[in-house]
Amino acid sequence: MIEAKGLTKRYGHTVAVDNLSFEVKPGKVTGFLGPNGAGKSTTMRMILGLDTPTSGDVRIDGQHYRDLRQPLTKIGALLDAKWVHPNRSARAHLAWMAASNKLPKSSVDKALEMVGLTAVANKRAGAFSLGMSQRLGIAGALLGDPEILLFDEPVNGLDPEGIVWIRTFMHRLADEGRTVLVSSHLLSEMALTAEELVVIGRGKLISQSTTTEFVDRASGTTIKVRTPQLDLLQNVLQQQSLKTRIEDSDEGKALIVEGDVTTDVIGETAAAQGIVLHELSLKRGSLEAAFMQMTGHSVEYHATDATGEVVDPSLVPPVSGAEVAAGPKEDN
Repeated sequence: MIEAKGLTKRYGHTVAVDNLSFEVKPGKVTGFLGPNGAGKSTTMRMILGLDTPTSGDVRIDGQHYRDLRQPLTKIGALLDAKWVHPNRSARAHLAWMAASNKLPKSSVDKALEMVGLTAVANKRAGAFSLGMSQRLGIAGALLGDPEILLFDEPVNGLDPEGIVWIRTFMHRLADEGRTVLVSSHLLSEMALTAEELVVIGRGKLISQSTTTEFVDRASGTTIKVRTPQLDLLQNVLQQQSLKTRIEDSDEGKALIVEGDVTTDVIGETAAAQGIVLHELSLKRGSLEAAFMQMTGHSVEYHATDATGEVVDPSLVPPVSGAEVAAGPKEDN
């Protein structure tokens, strides 16, 4: 388990992390989200003892990182995929890491096999693509078979097969009872990967909850109903003070119901009135929309339109994962 209490980091007059408290528990993949400049990387560096907190405390299973005798057996991390000597082979890179923690040589081959790099184990790391470098970084994190894993942008540079692989792999690690904390800007991927979320903005905690709770709280849910008696059902539901609207769908007109109501209640109401239903489905908002809604006020750099007006992030149309992946990675 990772536990941060009142974690604060200042660089001169700049506050990178501001009184941040959260817990990352074992058995689940926890997503660590926030806009660029939110303090995610700084927080991860403090967890690993690479940066010293100005105040506050962060512990790994009750210990500071500096007190771990063989840290790779307790916590593995991927913070920078290109942090490797370019003239070292993948095997040599992992071998010196293993030696530094008195790990058996067999752990190197095991880690290479787990990430699919056995065939290129003796190739210079400097010749690796970004995706291959990510796999090597993940191998380093797994080297000591640790109980806790930290990944910063682990799918950056991976092809679709690699993204599915790392998602499945993280779920498997969590199912084994390990603690997994992963930061990513690919929100569509985080929606599929993370069961829990820690969301920060400008160094402060915005939310810690399950992914479902975060989406529902920020963007809400609606219920879609298709029926040949649409006007009758709308009238019945409005009499119950429910907000409804009619919208076009691929199958024809549908009734959209908002508010604190369940599909069970709507189905039972329709049945009591003898109303035939062709569709009754719950429509949950996207993680991207919820993220924009919850962190819009914490965005450090705002875009402007052609007139020079600041663009409201919550109004920007969602982009695909491919579009995000194609863009440059910014410091976070």
